[in-house]
Amino acid sequence: MLVGAAVAILVVMGLVLIRALKGPTVYDRILAVNMFGTKTVLLLALLAFITGRHDVLDIALAYALINFIGVIAVLRFFEYGGETALATENGEDET
Repeated sequence: MLVGAAVAILVVMGLVLIRALKGPTVYDRILAVNMFGTKTVLLLALLAFITGRHDVLDIALAYALINFIGVIAVLRFFEYGGETALATENGEDET
């Protein structure tokens, strides 16, 4: 049953990776990357439970914190004009 859960998490991670690559907007991609990080934390916790190595849970918690801070940083970047800065950098018009 635990192996099935791990496989299900890996399938969801694959689907989310496809969304991150094909996302029509930047926000879709950010959401997909956040979900990928969340699934990674779940997978690490599941592997820690399966193998009996509870020290891996510390790594999962640290990864969750880094994922959260990273997503907040990227969202703040786009909140304060990061998208127009990127569009100007790529030679596109500001509208």
